[in-house]
Amino acid sequence: MSDKKNKEAKPKKAKGKGMLVKLVAGLVLVGAGGGGTFALVKSGMLGGGEGEAHAKEDNKPKLVRKGEEDPYAPKTEAKEGEGAAAEVEGDGGSEFKTSYYNFTDDFTSNLKNSSALVQISLACSTRRDGRVLMWLKKHELAIRSQILVVLADTPEEDAFTPEGKERLQKRLTDAINKVLTETEGFGGIDKVYFKSFLVQ
Repeated sequence: MSDKKNKEAKPKKAKGKGMLVKLVAGLVLVGAGGGGTFALVKSGMLGGGEGEAHAKEDNKPKLVRKGEEDPYAPKTEAKEGEGAAAEVEGDGGSEFKTSYYNFTDDFTSNLKNSSALVQISLACSTRRDGRVLMWLKKHELAIRSQILVVLADTPEEDAFTPEGKERLQKRLTDAINKVLTETEGFGGIDKVYFKSFLVQ
């Protein structure tokens, strides 16, 4: 009877070891698979992770240093009646190239809680690559609309003082960047300039 017990005990013991080996082997395979998946996600091959965030970041307009070639620079001059762009390189000041965009037409609007009208001519600048200039031209209609909203919300006093005009410049810069961010995912305008400013 003891021989019979020994024979029955041995297969159970062997079966237990076999299960343990299979369990360990399964964990090793799952671990290796998970590690491989992690490596693919990290490299961006399966999406997510740093690879995707890095790709999105690389798609944003870059600052252009003086003397560097801008692959997105406008190739042709704007025709009369179209928004014109110009690049300027100076020896001093910023290490980056500045590009300017002239809006095609003047802006005319009433002022907040006033019967006075303001008529302004605007330009804006960017130190980013030419994509920002392309976006300004592409979305000029939406930008013009937002500029008119800002002008209509400007108190009459701001139209007569240097400090008020500086606040208006900042608000206009923010408004343009808001439109560009909503439509293209990135702003890029550094400053707005008044080419003419008339209050009636």
